[in-house]
Amino acid sequence: MENKEANTELISATISNLLNKIGISYALEFQEGADGAWFIVRTDDSALLIGESGKNLAALNHIVRRILEKTTAAQENFLIDINDYNKKRIEEIKDLARMHAQRVRYFKKDVEMRPMNAYERRIVHTVLQEYPDIKTESSGAGTERRVVIKPFNMVA
Repeated sequence: MENKEANTELISATISNLLNKIGISYALEFQEGADGAWFIVRTDDSALLIGESGKNLAALNHIVRRILEKTTAAQENFLIDINDYNKKRIEEIKDLARMHAQRVRYFKKDVEMRPMNAYERRIVHTVLQEYPDIKTESSGAGTERRVVIKPFNMVA
């Protein structure tokens, strides 16, 4: 348990150091979630930190992970969020996946979702596992990789 607390402190300190160097005024919160740790930054400078379509936020997550890879052997599953941007985005992706699943059920045709990063695709695959008559697979390559939702005919 102490190791997990030490990792949490190290991640918090790394995030704080970066934000202080950028000159951002913020408050940092920690939440334990089912998928791992969430470090939520509350700030008035959210537009700068989130960037267009969350690109700056993704970069911030990547940079913090890279720094921690160099300083510690422990791999903690964590996500940095700015003013709940990622939480809202995850819920939107889940809702969109469920909506597409309903379309697949109704029309009995495959539906291709928009291109997504690996994390977003994993969310879709996970949320649609609860639908026994639906199957998902990823297709495409690189930035064009997307989830295809298909009807799954169960044979008795």
